[in-house]
Amino acid sequence: MVVLGSTGSIGVNTLKVATRFDLEVETLVAGRNVKLLNKQIKEFAPKFVCVAQKELADRVNHDRVFYGDEGILEAIEQSKSDLVVNALVGFSGLAPSVLTQKLGKRLALANKESLVVAGNLLDASKIIPIDSEHFGLWYLLQDRVVESMTITASGGAFRETPLEKLSAMSSLEALKHPNWKMGRKITIDSATMTNKIFELLEARWLYGCEKLDALIETKSIIHAFINFIDGSTTAHIANADMKLPISFALMGSVQEEILPHVNLLKVGSLKFKKIEEQRYPIWEIKDDILKNPSLGVVLNAANEVSVARFLDNKINIVELAEINKRAYRHFGDVCPKNLDDIFEIDKEVRKYLKGNS
Repeated sequence: MVVLGSTGSIGVNTLKVATRFDLEVETLVAGRNVKLLNKQIKEFAPKFVCVAQKELADRVNHDRVFYGDEGILEAIEQSKSDLVVNALVGFSGLAPSVLTQKLGKRLALANKESLVVAGNLLDASKIIPIDSEHFGLWYLLQDRVVESMTITASGGAFRETPLEKLSAMSSLEALKHPNWKMGRKITIDSATMTNKIFELLEARWLYGCEKLDALIETKSIIHAFINFIDGSTTAHIANADMKLPISFALMGSVQEEILPHVNLLKVGSLKFKKIEEQRYPIWEIKDDILKNPSLGVVLNAANEVSVARFLDNKINIVELAEINKRAYRHFGDVCPKNLDDIFEIDKEVRKYLKGNS
């Protein structure tokens, strides 16, 4: 397989699954964590490697090192592997997803942005999602008429913070996720609930369901619900560990224990909460963007800019959401028809926000 984002949390867990099931890793694509990448090279002996910048290549213990965005694409083209695991973060993951499908390779996708910004340009029927919520929905699907789908959210770092204190919360406090440790951007997106809007957009493209919603389940034991037309509802319950969806993505099916079962007696009780706009202002556009999924490219570009500003302590988390909504409304009439349109809109949104900082 080809692993894009091998030093991130999804990439690391993918390699753990590869080790357990003795799967060959042909190509490793990392960012700037050369120290961990060199350890992975020693363990998996890949044929090709890629890093973020040319300056890092000399520090990589390998004789076939690509670099940069073009290097990622070249590494995918050079690789003979049929499976590409895309665990890159952000808009930069789109081009590798498009190329993977163009080459007829299987795409195991953990890069949310690919579907968020270009779901109409990708063949969602041939995408294997690596995400607890979408895996849960897939696991629950049966030969019955689906009425609606619901995914769950943890609520992020500020789910219990008094509303009047939200604007005073720092980026360091936003990175203290209540349930687990993730990458910086996705942790911020969890605190704002932008991540959940992205996941709803993904679910729309993956499963063709237009009636979608999300709610907060504070223990992150339930990942998804499907409401069937007959009035019954099924829930996917599993311990929060990405090795479960990764195992299915890599092998198609699994016939042995990947995780211990959830001990419901130990869990004791579950708490569900509504996602409220007062705490998560971005939720105001949730219904509109699900009706107009092509606007995902606008929200994603605005969010990447505003999250970077928040992490640099230039804005607060309430302002972050307002920036995203302002850009969303300003570009509300865009309708990308092809990949060039996607890249142009992304560029224009970032330019707009730079001029309105």
